[in-house]
Amino acid sequence: MTDASFADIATASLAGAAVADALGGAAEGNTPETIQQRYGGTIEGIVPPFLDDWRHARPIAPYHKGDGHVTDDTLMTNLLVDVYAEVRRHLTAHDIADHLVPRMIGQVQWIPELEAEALPLQRVFLAEKWLVARLHYGHIDPREAGVGNVVNCGATMYVGPVGLVNAGDARGAYAEAIDIAGAHQSSYGREAAGVFAAAVAAASAPGATLDGVLDAAISLARDGTRAALEAVVGAGHRLDGWRDGGLAVLRDAVRPFDTVGDVYRQPAMDARLPSRTKAIEELPIALGLLAACDGDYREAVLGAVNYGRDSDSIAVMAGSVAGALGGLGGVPAEWIDEVGAASRLDLRASGAVMAGVASEVWRADDERHRERRSAALALGLEA
Repeated sequence: MTDASFADIATASLAGAAVADALGGAAEGNTPETIQQRYGGTIEGIVPPFLDDWRHARPIAPYHKGDGHVTDDTLMTNLLVDVYAEVRRHLTAHDIADHLVPRMIGQVQWIPELEAEALPLQRVFLAEKWLVARLHYGHIDPREAGVGNVVNCGATMYVGPVGLVNAGDARGAYAEAIDIAGAHQSSYGREAAGVFAAAVAAASAPGATLDGVLDAAISLARDGTRAALEAVVGAGHRLDGWRDGGLAVLRDAVRPFDTVGDVYRQPAMDARLPSRTKAIEELPIALGLLAACDGDYREAVLGAVNYGRDSDSIAVMAGSVAGALGGLGGVPAEWIDEVGAASRLDLRASGAVMAGVASEVWRADDERHRERRSAALALGLEA
């Protein structure tokens, strides 16, 4: 690929994720039925907040979701892009402590959902505040700081850039994301981060196909994450889109692996605990929607939005992979423009940044591989 062609892929993946995030934010925490009641049918684009009195209705989350506002998924993704732009190499868990956390607590920026300049720390969920508590204040080894956190999709939602910097190398993306996510998550929350990054890497390869992406994700996944992906992606393949009962089919497929339970805002007592047999809900549903929609960006993202529950993160994962697969032409330009304006972000800028970083990382990897091959030849390990 040329730098220009990869910049298109990277921009589509990152802008596609941000747009999906903004669309999904309005529906988060609700069911398909209540979403349709509120909006007079399915959501088909940018909509107002689900709650008219969004500032006071839920004091724990006084956020202006909807109206094209990105959520913490995009805020964290952009911070990770910034880290890559600074260090310009593969990342480790220590880079989360040394570079990401300082940005969370020291980089004031416009927070769309707060409609104010603030620190990212002041917007992120408790599971992401864990990063600051454990790494900045607790001085825990970054490779294991995620142990003890609520097991959720928090690390998965922002590792799309890991897949881009490892484009074409799903296994490398998996390994890098697993390392990074150790600072934030454990168990199936960490596993999902590795698998999502792998899916983005596979989708970013020249000639990538949806089947190849799904096969790569499933082949790398372990334990309950793999079982959930097999079940939900399999269900998705048997669907012709999501609009005629497909969302319920996908929910039924993921239910045995989901610890939260059917009432999303009232999780069970044993929800989000470490397990080798469970999985986060978001990644299997995202990939299941891609299977049901044949990788179509618009339909997969709208399916995620109308699924409800953790709709913004599901949409981010589906949109990131679909964006990389289909390129920038597959992401509605009007959505990019409207979300960018509403959130005061240039959604097309980060793709070029990641393309530049990826180019440098690939050259460094190539040099390292040549040095290794030379050593192998000298040792008689290669003919």
